[in-house]
Amino acid sequence: MAEEGWSKDWLNYGTVDGAFYAAPLGASVKSFVWYSPKTFQEKGWKVPTTWDELMTLTETIAAGGLKPWCAGIESGEATGWPATDWIEDVILRELGPEEYDRWVAHELKFNDPKVVAAVDKVGAILKNDKYVNGGYGPVKSIASTAFQEGGVPITTGKCAMHRQASFYANFWPEGTKVAQDGDVFAFYLPGKDASSKPVLGAGEFVAAFTDRPEVKAFQRYLATAEHANARMKLGTYVSARKGVDLANAQNPIDKLSMEMLGDPATVFRFDGSDLMPAAVGSGSFWKGMTDWINGKDTRTVLDYIDASWPPS
Repeated sequence: MAEEGWSKDWLNYGTVDGAFYAAPLGASVKSFVWYSPKTFQEKGWKVPTTWDELMTLTETIAAGGLKPWCAGIESGEATGWPATDWIEDVILRELGPEEYDRWVAHELKFNDPKVVAAVDKVGAILKNDKYVNGGYGPVKSIASTAFQEGGVPITTGKCAMHRQASFYANFWPEGTKVAQDGDVFAFYLPGKDASSKPVLGAGEFVAAFTDRPEVKAFQRYLATAEHANARMKLGTYVSARKGVDLANAQNPIDKLSMEMLGDPATVFRFDGSDLMPAAVGSGSFWKGMTDWINGKDTRTVLDYIDASWPPS
């Protein structure tokens, strides 16, 4: 059943040593920047299509007296993960998908000069008090701001942009309209040029822990377009399965996400920290990025993360 509706990439995420264990379920697109279409229109700001345009826009907004960016990486024991998403997105854009894969596999070290440069590119935004943290305070406030609240200042005119995944559609204050002509919408986080648009994302998978017919039947059902379409009708939900009806999407970001995931030209890569050994992906990488936001320099942090990689 899974083979019928899912791409090879998505099937591989649930495969270990050639054995298929877990069918894909939901998905998310992480390569988004949330903003207020009304504010952009009023100020005459254009959605950027390259990283240089993004930085020019950032400087323009800051020069006008508004903090361009707001962010929050506090998430309990998982504090730091939104910062790792920033890093993954920029490494994917700066180094390309093949080098991204090498980095995720630790064939390219965390403290490699190319990775250091990519992290510093993110730091030009997140570690610059001139650019962050609108509505909350200086750079260090990012570490204590809950990720659920990170983008909310956009709705009160205290910041202009917030990089966060498609699922952030669930976290806007009640009554916020998510649409191109609404209170908030999102644009694709641009890279070096507009010709290449790699997409960073994540998802959930369904693994069976007991070998019973009813468990396998339910697992098969969850991998169907029938389930995805039914789930979409209940609320915000994104699926990378082929054959889903985009008319069931509950908001334009869900629809846009599925269009991107379903586009054969899309180069998709899964969240890097989710693919790394837990000691790194949900350990030193999260902690290191939190320390980085709190003032530690890039090289010290990346040396620490690299040293934590388990021996093979």
